[in-house]
Amino acid sequence: MKKLKYALFTGCTAKQSTPEQMMSTLAVAEKLNIELVELTEASCCGASHLQDYDDFLSLVLNARNIAYAEKHGLTMVTICNTCQLNTAMTKHRLDNNTDLKARVNEKLAEVGLEYKGTSNIIHFLYAIIDDIGLDKIKEMVVTPLSQFNIAPFYGCHNIRPSELHNESHKTPESAYRPTSLDDLIIACGGKTVDYEEKNKCCGFHVELQAPKTAAILTGNAIAGAMDGNADWMVTPCPLCHLKLDTQTHHASKAIGREVELPVLHMQQMIGLALGISSAELGLKHHLAEVNFV
Repeated sequence: MKKLKYALFTGCTAKQSTPEQMMSTLAVAEKLNIELVELTEASCCGASHLQDYDDFLSLVLNARNIAYAEKHGLTMVTICNTCQLNTAMTKHRLDNNTDLKARVNEKLAEVGLEYKGTSNIIHFLYAIIDDIGLDKIKEMVVTPLSQFNIAPFYGCHNIRPSELHNESHKTPESAYRPTSLDDLIIACGGKTVDYEEKNKCCGFHVELQAPKTAAILTGNAIAGAMDGNADWMVTPCPLCHLKLDTQTHHASKAIGREVELPVLHMQQMIGLALGISSAELGLKHHLAEVNFV
């Protein structure tokens, strides 16, 4: 298989709050013959909070991150839905507004950088689907996940807005009926669980403003997966993972029933199917115990 090479934008969460996601990303990349060049100079994407406070600053910061990928001449791969949204949104706006691009580049020039618009931005989920291919994943599976009912949780920012999302990868996907994560589960040998909440918000971004609403969203998502007879959930977003894995006490209280399921990062699921050890995948880092391996 031809070696693929990307510039990896880790974002904040995978290096701090969910180190197991970083571990599993690197392990899966090695197994799939992918070279990831970490953008160590990159900063936070703004997490959709800076964007509300200072839109122009958020554009400068994200353009700066993209400029580092451009210096390598590589496509930027993200491993967080919110990083994907904010980075891709910046690219879309600058590529379609020459005046705004010039203003941003005026600030970047102060640190010797220039945003050119030459690097694509894609989430690791779609890089795997588009550039590796689901058929190749199926061929490489050594431990099929056939005994598990797996509930995909897409989250908000990787599939919305549709017009932006579909600029980033080769196969268009509907925000209302997404299939990519389901297809990947099947490629790994698992059985998908279809439930209403799989493409809804996890509650992360309203936690500070409306904690009860956030807890209800989290609880409803886990409850939907449980009611679909899921053995575990899987998500491509570390922020969704944090809510679904660490907030079950608040979620249970908010919806009036006990809810808890193991929640795996997408990379951990792939890694299990490809025969990577649980230690390499960081499965001991979860709060909801992963005891099926």
